[in-house]
Amino acid sequence: MNSAWWYRVLTGLCEIGWAFGLKYTEGFSKLMPTIITVVIMILSFVLLAQAMRTLPVGTAYASWTGIGAVGTTILGIILFNDPNDALCLLCIGLIIAGLLGLRFLAKE
Repeated sequence: MNSAWWYRVLTGLCEIGWAFGLKYTEGFSKLMPTIITVVIMILSFVLLAQAMRTLPVGTAYASWTGIGAVGTTILGIILFNDPNDALCLLCIGLIIAGLLGLRFLAKE
């Protein structure tokens, strides 16, 4: 896996981190969670920009949001008892299939 895809994985993990961070900022009313969340957001964008140096913009952006969506949804199910019915899990599977397709089938 080339460095652009490593950037994509890292920025996807940051996407998950700042999505959860937003919950803990309570509308940006708590200082420390807000600072941590904003730092993770900035890191996520920096890593995305690095990935876009070699990956097509559509591939980079779709994988960034896809990793973030899947990770955030799964952690929401685990940590906050978010809905996890069969349709939800099917949709997560479809996003994962799309991410794998972008990784292994998209031309770089």
